[in-house]
Amino acid sequence: METILYPRREEWKEIVERPHLDVSQLTATVRSVLDDIKARGDEAVKEYELKFDRVQLESLAVSQAEMDEAETLVDDDLKAAIQLAHDNIKTFHESEKFVGQKVSTQPGVTCWQKSVAIEKVGLYIPGGTAPLFSTVLMLATPAKIAGCRDIVLCTPPNREGKVNPAILVAARIAGVSHIFKAGGVQAIGAMAYGTQSVPKVYKIFGPGNQYVMAAKQEVSLHDVAIDMPAGPSEVCVIADANANASFIAADLLSQAEHGIDSQAIFITTSESKLEEVKNEVSRQLELLPRKEIAAKALDNSKLVVVANDNEAIDLANTYAPEHLIIQTDNYETLAERVINAGSVFLGKYACESAGDYASGTNHTLPTHGYAVAYNGVNLDSYCRKITFQHLTDEGIRHIGHAVETMAAAEGLDAHRNAMSIRIEKLK
Repeated sequence: METILYPRREEWKEIVERPHLDVSQLTATVRSVLDDIKARGDEAVKEYELKFDRVQLESLAVSQAEMDEAETLVDDDLKAAIQLAHDNIKTFHESEKFVGQKVSTQPGVTCWQKSVAIEKVGLYIPGGTAPLFSTVLMLATPAKIAGCRDIVLCTPPNREGKVNPAILVAARIAGVSHIFKAGGVQAIGAMAYGTQSVPKVYKIFGPGNQYVMAAKQEVSLHDVAIDMPAGPSEVCVIADANANASFIAADLLSQAEHGIDSQAIFITTSESKLEEVKNEVSRQLELLPRKEIAAKALDNSKLVVVANDNEAIDLANTYAPEHLIIQTDNYETLAERVINAGSVFLGKYACESAGDYASGTNHTLPTHGYAVAYNGVNLDSYCRKITFQHLTDEGIRHIGHAVETMAAAEGLDAHRNAMSIRIEKLK
């Protein structure tokens, strides 16, 4: 990890820069696959599964027999953990339910909002080097609470044509409607366009590699909404001289093991703490099964010493991290100053892993600096707010003239007339 001591503010832009991904070369490939899925449906999806996932599929749908088998393959301890995590996620997201109220903006003019679930949502769950059954809980649980009618899940099978059993168990617990064996671009295309087997959805959620991200961006231009733009995962840790170096190193490495393009930034006001953390990272890295992946991610990562707490929190806000951990004695004070972050972890015991799995907050978060404008997935992500208004004759008398005047000033005579004929009727 690169060490940077007391950088000037004008140098921060370089510090917060993410690893650059050039997706221009894969865009043509992604478009070609999407076009093929759109034209040929299931047949094309199966061909790409053979090509990319090396599996010959008779059917894309996961059968009830496979769901039943998964129950026998996941041990009771993991099932209990999944259930606990689901219950906490459910509790937290239920607290986000919208309660609308009717507002009288003028006598006789009443306006209100109603929250309505998106009827059909698609969830993409990567297989890859780590089957993310936790993401099933994070995406499906709020969808179920919101009242989405169809919750469609796509995930790549292994070479035997099987889906990871923990993914299937999590899907059952969280209330997924339909599960299909499809990964990568072909999965995004299937949910965006619909095939003979896979229903077309209205919004797609979920993480993935650069091909999946490019496919989501592509289909969002014309065909379907997506949760948010995204890049590789990242963490920023702020710590003071009293922080626990082994905790910090573990947090940095838990992020680094996600993938070689992940990034970890450590910000501290203590040079001695930086050295402690650096040594502890080296020690813990040697013990990790995913050591090679984590080591490459650390090449993108930085250790930074700043002059004071003000600089520490300002630099973190400039970085706008997906995950922000504040392990300082005054974490409550610094927390009040956080303005750009996906999810924040306060104190020495709040590791990112808690939020990734079981605290109850959602781990599907904005990355790559998008936290300056986007929030993570929440209950509202699965809903739309529809506005209503009701006018009585008294309402017409109060706002009618203003509507006529404004419509006329914009040169929209039909707009003005729609109000004018009602005013005349009341005379």
